[in-house]
Amino acid sequence: MYTFLLVLLIIDSIVLVTAILLQSGKGDGLSASFGGVSSSSDSLLGTRQAGNLLTKTSWWGGGIFLFLAFVLSLMSTQQRAPSSVLDQAFTQPPAPANAPASPNANSAIPLTPASPAPGSAPAGGNAPATTPPPAKP
Repeated sequence: MYTFLLVLLIIDSIVLVTAILLQSGKGDGLSASFGGVSSSSDSLLGTRQAGNLLTKTSWWGGGIFLFLAFVLSLMSTQQRAPSSVLDQAFTQPPAPANAPASPNANSAIPLTPASPAPGSAPAGGNAPATTPPPAKP
């Protein structure tokens, strides 16, 4: 039913655009109404408004378009209910099995020293290695 009404809306919009673009101009338009150019009897809608077939088609097409758009919007909101992430239950992901919980002496992962050993080069490798001075006899 939703697809059928959507196809009707598309067909109606094509008819509506065609009917509006085929209409001839009625004069100066709305700007002439405020300038006092036209008389008060045909100031807003004009005198030829009711008799033209394209005008009637555009009014009916606009009304049908609004009705179909309203019905389709009501149908689309009833198909899905709004949901929130906060409504879902919180589950904490399990810890990986291969990583130990805390490092200790019995762990298989070796601990790196905080400072380099004396006499070794720094991590960058740019500085020359220092040798300890010879011991005095």
